[in-house]
Amino acid sequence: MVIDAHAHVTAPDSLYVYKAGLLAHRGGHGRGSAGATEHDIIDALNKPVFGGSSHLQQLKEAGTDMQIISTRPYQMMHSEHPKLVTWYIEETNNIIAQQVKLFSKVFRGVCGLPQSTRVPIQNCLPYLERCVKEQGFVGCLLNPDPGECSGVETPALGERYWYPLYEKLVELDIPAHIHSAGCRSERLTYSLHFINEENIAVVSLLSSNVFSDFPTLKIIVSHGGGAIPYQFARFEAGALRHGTERFSEKMRHLYYDTVLYSADALALLFKTVGADRCLFGSNFPIEKLWTGYADLVAAHRAAIASLSEADQEAILSGTARRIYRL
Repeated sequence: MVIDAHAHVTAPDSLYVYKAGLLAHRGGHGRGSAGATEHDIIDALNKPVFGGSSHLQQLKEAGTDMQIISTRPYQMMHSEHPKLVTWYIEETNNIIAQQVKLFSKVFRGVCGLPQSTRVPIQNCLPYLERCVKEQGFVGCLLNPDPGECSGVETPALGERYWYPLYEKLVELDIPAHIHSAGCRSERLTYSLHFINEENIAVVSLLSSNVFSDFPTLKIIVSHGGGAIPYQFARFEAGALRHGTERFSEKMRHLYYDTVLYSADALALLFKTVGADRCLFGSNFPIEKLWTGYADLVAAHRAAIASLSEADQEAILSGTARRIYRL
């Protein structure tokens, strides 16, 4: 079985028209709606995407049995006015929930949160609970930088600012998937911002008391943990000097998806954190200039072919089934 644990929604175009309207009128015309019907949602999943076949057809071509989908992170606009953020995130999650309902054997949903630098994280918690208990979402995205590199910073993930969210995640027994959103900086792209925020998140979490205070907390880091699994030795020295738990051992408190696009990088990730802490992910829909989805899945299979059958099973489905309770 193959479970793609890092994928994003293929939504009707009306969702992005709706977003453009919100940004244009700044809420002056009211909340409104994307107006996506069941037919629109089915049609979006059956249209060609990025020059290939349809979303659903590509899953069949690659032999992917289930995909865990979330909002496209760079679209979440967390640095906008909290009202606009809330409306857009809720509309996107509603479309994801409807896709899961229509294709219950294929999709599971991970909800975006209406995060904002102007709103305490606990304000998101009633909505998160509704997403899980009423709409069937199996996890949530966690943006460590809702300011979107604008210069308005939020405490790092190891700080107590985030503790109300961690308490709720443990209570609901769902994982959070670390994934930043857009980037307002003129010095870097959002793709590089993703990696930077993953680096900061890993080091902050593993340098804190979070996993002592929440030993059952489940957190997945996108894109193989940013650069940290490949630079971990830089952070090992402090533990060796002070005789504390090695940084490399602490890294196993986290989970990592395999969105790396390189067999050599995947091999190093497996060696550094252990295959049992890794989940197959694709970042689907694949951009046109990248390899096709079926080729990407085949590359992942080739990269893990030298591992034991148990490790291969863990990466491709077992760990995802366990932490998402599928």
